[in-house]
Amino acid sequence: MERLFQFLAVGLAGVAAYFLISGKPDAAFVTAVLGAVAFFLGIRFPMKERNRVLKTEREDGSTADDDQDADTRT
Repeated sequence: MERLFQFLAVGLAGVAAYFLISGKPDAAFVTAVLGAVAFFLGIRFPMKERNRVLKTEREDGSTADDDQDADTRT
């Protein structure tokens, strides 16, 4: 899902550049804003998943680091 938003952001940036060069600043602005939204949505989904995993690990009471520390102590 995040790859879709990343490709969409790049594509919209290219379209915004085209509109800017062709003398349509209003269309360029709207397209650039949509590209920025797509960029931030592309960042949001992996962060949300990472936070969900961290929250689940905290609720379980152990993390991967704790397991590695326990292996090195024995």
